[in-house]
Amino acid sequence: MKKFIRIGVDLAKNYFQIHALASEGDPAVTRKLKRSKMHEFFSQIEPCLIGMEACGSAHYWGRELKAMGHEVLLMPPAYTKPYVKRGKNDAVDADAICEAMSRPGMRFVPIKSPEQQATLMLHKTRELLVKQRTMSVNALRGHLSEFGIVAAKGIGRVDELLDLAESDATLPNAARASVKVLAQALEGLDKAIGDLEKEITGAHAQNEMSRLLDKVPGIGKLIASVIVASVPDPSVFKSGRDFAAFLGLTPRQNSSGGKQTLGAITKQGNRYIRKMLVLGATSLLNVVGKRKGALRDWIVGLLAKKPARLVTVALANKLARILWAMMKTGECFRTEMFAKA
Repeated sequence: MKKFIRIGVDLAKNYFQIHALASEGDPAVTRKLKRSKMHEFFSQIEPCLIGMEACGSAHYWGRELKAMGHEVLLMPPAYTKPYVKRGKNDAVDADAICEAMSRPGMRFVPIKSPEQQATLMLHKTRELLVKQRTMSVNALRGHLSEFGIVAAKGIGRVDELLDLAESDATLPNAARASVKVLAQALEGLDKAIGDLEKEITGAHAQNEMSRLLDKVPGIGKLIASVIVASVPDPSVFKSGRDFAAFLGLTPRQNSSGGKQTLGAITKQGNRYIRKMLVLGATSLLNVVGKRKGALRDWIVGLLAKKPARLVTVALANKLARILWAMMKTGECFRTEMFAKA
């Protein structure tokens, strides 16, 4: 069997590029493989270190290659880009991946299980349907406003808007037909979103860590399940701040010469989790007056100096750090920090 010290793999849809090193300083072995030949190639070499970018089907191939005895490392694509030499093609990318995986300071992405990927698929599908529902509601409101039919804002007022359209005798038949189509679409979307939320609840109930995170104020089943599915191994983050930075909830730095300069939050990283945490933090601000404890005192002190929206983001940052600490240690949330008054 052939022996390599490490292999860089550039993933694609039908053809994969291989860049393998037998030893440091030796010429690389390069191959272009069809998808159907991947298992055959890696089954004919001794177990070695394999690096790939964490994108597309990387988690699937990571699991497949680990089952063959190989050690697989996934890296964020942005971290391999500095190692790309002049020009851009699959062979150059595979070379860059092979070089990047050898760096001692490189950061790696844990391989997700099929169950974690399935949970994330539920969340992403739900997010898509929620966007489509919002678009349909906005279209319905915009069209009916042209006929003078208006209802208070909020998705809970859609039924009222539909009743007004149905009772308006001056509304043309063509417009009624459009309203009927949009109403049917909204009904189908509501049902589909409800079904997906039931599936997410089921996945949440079967995961011990997800149930643990659910105890944190402002963190419900949706947030807990998506965080557990997105972060298989919390130890890849050195601290809670690193986890918050992964979500884009930390200030952007432009420091030099020993002088620290901080800007707005980066908004880099996982947008979906960041949005959910900000919504959860917003719900806490609405009930902060009915609570007591260290977390409540921290929020009130910050509200005295900063705008509410800024405090909401700062609270989302703190919640992210609390969640990371709980995942790392397995400790339950200390309810006395935000208890009912």
